Amino acid sequence: MIRTLVGIALTLTAHVAVFAQTQTFSGAGSSAAAPIYKTWAREYQKSTGIALAYEASGSSAGIKKIAAHACDFGASDVVPPQAELARLGLTAFPIAITGIAPVVNLRKLGDGPLRLNGPVLARIFMGQILKWNAPEIADLNPGASLPDMPITVVVRSDGSGTTYNFADYLAKASPQWKAQWGVKSQFAWPGAFMGVQGSDGVVKAVKETLGAIGYVDYGYVKDNKLNAVQLKNPAGEYLGPSIAGFRAALQASDWSIKGEFASTLTAMDGKNSWPITMGTFVLLPTASDQPEATRRALQFLMWAFVNGDALVQESNFVRLPDRVQALSFRAISGIKDKSGQSIGSTVMSKLSSKS
Repeated sequence: MIRTLVGIALTLTAHVAVFAQTQTFSGAGSSAAAPIYKTWAREYQKSTGIALAYEASGSSAGIKKIAAHACDFGASDVVPPQAELARLGLTAFPIAITGIAPVVNLRKLGDGPLRLNGPVLARIFMGQILKWNAPEIADLNPGASLPDMPITVVVRSDGSGTTYNFADYLAKASPQWKAQWGVKSQFAWPGAFMGVQGSDGVVKAVKETLGAIGYVDYGYVKDNKLNAVQLKNPAGEYLGPSIAGFRAALQASDWSIKGEFASTLTAMDGKNSWPITMGTFVLLPTASDQPEATRRALQFLMWAFVNGDALVQESNFVRLPDRVQALSFRAISGIKDKSGQSIGSTVMSKLSSKS
């Protein structure tokens, strides 16, 4: 199955321009995924001359925009329930794996980074721990020079898949968070918190505010040289965010074991697993009333699956397991126009016939 689909898709680079009717197409949604779309778009334009205009407006906005046909594809870090996808007329599939990192702006504390665990992190984001030298933080950082200063909590005010996955981790780590806050893409945060729009907003606020803590996708941590904390994972190990940690979490999950992607990737077992790992997804109309726009998006995504493995790691993401990538191809092949004519399968079969 995988070899057949990949073999078909391998002809995309040579023939993609045959199907493209314009020199631009559009995507919108996940700000966490923006780095990978930026990297893919750069190389895709070099290869085909076709440009992607991607709006990093947040996962909730991405779902709304593709449901309203206001972009050619939507991007989200959380998949709506199947019933909601059916109601909206959308198909969703994953494209890559990344992770979320708590980041801080603190002067040097000692020989190593700040250490936190899930329950303490949850209490900070519930507004219950107010100072950096609080006993709960000091107990996890013996010998560190923790400042006697307020904690400024930076949060996403927009609907965000990053927030959803962050909350999913906190709900698994803290029964109090699960009972009082739950898992959502958007919260009514305490008034003292600093609410910002998008991952770029988190980066800016944390960098400019001494004593701040926020959460952001790992690609932004690397690109902006942010100070990520070490987290205690379910195996009891303290570690920082890394590609290796995301890959270890992925390998311990049902994504790799069962070849499915319905579950989140937070709090996975394993000594080397980063505890706030997440997938990022594409959403497209199941029955498109703008078939040429959908076709352009599918050509780009097929190109990315076939040519983008090296670019995935360059953007600080992890590629999908083969079994999950095969499910993505299957989802693509089921996308049709309003008359019932296949778009996804036609793209692949036409490319195959021209190879």
